[in-house]
Amino acid sequence: MDLYTYYRSTSSYRVRIALALKGLDYRAVPVNLIRDGGEHRQASYLALNPQGRVPTLTTDEGEQIIQSPAILEYIEERYPDVPLLPTDPLARARHRSVAALIGCDIHPLHNVAVLNRLRSLDVGEEQVMAWIAHWVGEGLKAVEALIGDEGYCFGEPGMADVYLLPQLYAARRFNVPLDSYSRILRVERLALAHPAFHTAHPDAQPDKPE
Repeated sequence: MDLYTYYRSTSSYRVRIALALKGLDYRAVPVNLIRDGGEHRQASYLALNPQGRVPTLTTDEGEQIIQSPAILEYIEERYPDVPLLPTDPLARARHRSVAALIGCDIHPLHNVAVLNRLRSLDVGEEQVMAWIAHWVGEGLKAVEALIGDEGYCFGEPGMADVYLLPQLYAARRFNVPLDSYSRILRVERLALAHPAFHTAHPDAQPDKPE
C-alpha cells in the first residue's frame, strides 16, 4: 500500500495510527501542502485524488481511496486483525460517535481551507485563533463527557483514539487550552507511550522539516 500523506495533516495522522496499530506495512509518499503552491494541486496528484487533499491510499490492488473515514473503514474491513472497533454494536457506535464528532464537527472548522477563507474575508488573525479555540473547545468538551474513566477512550486502543490523538496535536499547535480535560489527557498520556502512536506521530515523519 501507498499512503499519500503530509506530516502534520490530522487526517493523514489518523490513517498512520490505524496502520501502525494493525502492524501493516505501507510506503509513505509525502505530499507537501506548502512548497511551490502545494503539491496536492499538481495534475499528477489530482489524477489520484480529484479533491486535491490528503490522505490518499493506494491499495495493494492499485485502487485509490480518498477521505480518512473511508480509508479507515477499508483498513478495518480488509485487515480485521487487531480490530479498531469492538464486536458489540453499542460499543462500536460509541467509538463511531466520538470519531464523527471529531471528524465532522471539530476538524473541518480548523481545516486550512476554512482558515484561509476566513483570512480572505479580512478576518484578523486574533479572531481566527479565537474561532479555532471556540470550536475545538466545544468539541473536546463533548468528547470529555463521552469517553470512559479508565484506559483509552473506551478501554483498549480503537477508532475513537485514532481520531482523538491527531485532534489533540492540532489543538496544541493552535495553543488551545486542554488542562480541564482530565479524561482526554489520560488518553493522550497512554497513547504517546504506545509504539504505534509514537511511530505515527508527526514528529516521527520523514517529511517533517528540520
